[in-house]
Amino acid sequence: MVRHFVLTLTGPDRIGIVDRVTGVLLGRRGNVETSRMARLGGEFAVLMLVSMPADQFSGLSHDLEALIAEGYRVTTTQAEQSYAEAHPGWLPYRIEVQGADHEGIIHQVAHYLSRQGISIESMESGTTTAPVSGSPLFTMTSEVVVPPALSGVDWAGGLQQVAGQLNLEVRVFPTKAP
Repeated sequence: MVRHFVLTLTGPDRIGIVDRVTGVLLGRRGNVETSRMARLGGEFAVLMLVSMPADQFSGLSHDLEALIAEGYRVTTTQAEQSYAEAHPGWLPYRIEVQGADHEGIIHQVAHYLSRQGISIESMESGTTTAPVSGSPLFTMTSEVVVPPALSGVDWAGGLQQVAGQLNLEVRVFPTKAP
């Protein structure tokens, strides 16, 4: 029997941390199915969906104690189905947002999607510097699933209105189901 769980790790950015974490998982016959890793400020963050034989999971926390002793924060959480898997017939979309950076962009977009009953499956955002002006530019990419009841509703048009109020460009693309 295989157990699926989400492993998170945050702590100091050091060379070799990914090697150590994946080595611990591999030592217990674990497989990283999906992951996101990023340096955020001076901290390193790891988010992984891991599958592992159920009989190997019980000793995992002991194997991770050395990392915790070095100041890393590690959690493991039983994984459940994604919204798309749990709600067949929901429609997958990709949303791309860009424009001048300012406070509240992620909140306003997430708030609109939430009010529509749309689930965010993943989201990545960042800022860069505009080449000529040096102003901060915001980019965000989201994968969402939309309830079938909204298939004839212009929810993307409503998102365009939110973007217009925030002086952003938004593009919405249908994607294939995961």
